[in-house]
This record gives sequence, C-alpha cells and structure tokens, in this order.
Amino acid sequence: MPETKNKMTFKDYMNKPERLAPGHRMCAGCGGTIAVRAVLRALHEGDQAVIGNATGCLEVSSFMYPYTAYTDSYIHNAFENAGATMGGVETAYNILKRKGKVKDNYKFITFGGDGGTYDIGFQSLSGAMERNHDMVYVCYDNGAYMNTGIQRSSATPMYADTTTTPVGKESDGKLQNRKDLATILAAHDIPYVGQSTFISNFNDLHKKAEKAIYTKGAAFLNVMAPCPRGWRYDTADIMEICKLGVETCYWPLFEVDHGQWILNYEPKKKLPIEDFLIKQGRFKHLFKPGNEHLIEEFQAEVDRRWEDLLYNCSR
Repeated sequence: MPETKNKMTFKDYMNKPERLAPGHRMCAGCGGTIAVRAVLRALHEGDQAVIGNATGCLEVSSFMYPYTAYTDSYIHNAFENAGATMGGVETAYNILKRKGKVKDNYKFITFGGDGGTYDIGFQSLSGAMERNHDMVYVCYDNGAYMNTGIQRSSATPMYADTTTTPVGKESDGKLQNRKDLATILAAHDIPYVGQSTFISNFNDLHKKAEKAIYTKGAAFLNVMAPCPRGWRYDTADIMEICKLGVETCYWPLFEVDHGQWILNYEPKKKLPIEDFLIKQGRFKHLFKPGNEHLIEEFQAEVDRRWEDLLYNCSR
C-alpha cells in the first residue's frame, strides 16, 4: 500500500501547478510530454523530486545545458545507465537523511523511451529494480528509436514500418513480436508494476503514478505514448488511438501490486485489431489486398497475450 494518503480530489490534482514547464521542443501531438506531466502531477504538495532522464526525444527536447523544462532537480543520463544513476542518487539521499544533512522529502523518478528502457538501458533498469531502490522508472513507450530516425526497437510491434524494417517487395515490416516489458519487470518481484496510457480523464494513469511514487521500494510504469512522426497519425487523434489500443486489448490496463495481478479494465466488446492499426500510417501496407493473413497473425498474438493476462489476473 502507498506510504501516504492524500485527501485531494482528482479535480484538485488536475489543477495543480505543472512540474514540466512549457517551452520545451517536443513535437505537437507527442505522447512523451503528456506522460511526464501526468506522472509528475501525482506528486504530493510539499514533496520534492529528482528527475532522471535517459537520452532520447524527451531528453534532447526538454534539456539544453544549463537549462531544463523541469521545476524539480534534473539529471540527464546516458542511454544505458538511467536506472543505475537514480539508484545511486536514492542511496545517497538515504545516507544524507540519516545523518541529518537533508530534511526535505524527495521522490526519485526516471523517464526513458523504449530504446533506453527495453533495449540499451535494460541491464541498468533490471539491476535497480532487483536491488529494490525506492524509485519509479517510467517508460514512455513510443515503439521505436524516434529521436534518431524511427529505427525499430524491441518495443516495436510486429509488421510495423520503420527505417530499419522498411516495407517493400522483400519485407512486410518488423517480423518479431514486441517485448512484453511490464511482465518482465513483474517477474523481478518488485513492489509495483503498472501499465497505462492516455484514456478518458487520465484517471487510470494518475492513480497508477501516485501508487508507484508512494509505494515503498522499486516501481515501474509502462505508458503507451504515441509518436506522430513514427506512427504517422494526425496529431489530434492521439487520444482516440490510445483508446483503441485499450479497446482492442493491444495495450491492456493492468497492475501487479506486491505480486497480485489486477486487470483494471476489460472491454465490454473487444474490438478487432484492425481498428487500432488502420489509424496509423506505419501499418497501411497491412490493408493492401493479399495481406489479410498478416492482420490475422497480429490479431492472434494480441489474443494470446490477452488470454495470458486474464489467466494471471484470475490466479
């Protein structure tokens, strides 16, 4: 359970001052900064934060030495060491607080894209989680290395068109399924893992962010954060795409709280995966005549993972 409880209403939270200042250089319609604002809004009044940030879109667009867009303390980490850095900072804080040299309450939150989380920074993240540092690692998952040219990552979904898995006569896009990182982190037996995205009034993401921040020990949040350039959608469609990701069960909303699997939302009528794919230019080749079997394979993988999740949550 979270270590503190707060009496504020959700409306009160939404009206709190922003901890990510305007004026950063992220793209219009980007999911990364939406995720950051939503997570930081879950910090309680009076609590300070140290923000870590693995190299990526968010880092290059919200930080230009010596200035950052964050109102809290900020550390730019290399791609591969965001987890280790924040684990070290959290350890130093505990020592200084024990010695009476620090009085304020600090929370430790690291943000990373899927490139710096699923791939390059995974060993650092895994180590920090296994050591159970009292920190939150938030992955804003946009499904590719967007900052350096939309190359595929292990978070890229099957059959997506990227610059390193280009669609053409010899290729149907990325051939492999995406890595299920939230399940992998849950297998680390850490206190809290949550998966969310931007739907309705952000209540799901807000509750999970607050629980992650105020649960003692290591916590991980995986947030689907669409990228207009890499996914190729109209910027105004971001909320609809996120909703379709949930309603098709491509991106289910769940959490693992001290080992207990909890399904937060089950669609009344599960939509076909085509409804999610057709909104994104990276999948337009799937709708050409003769490629019906590719959508069937995609659907089969979504169904398999959904059934696995239902099983985990029913145990």
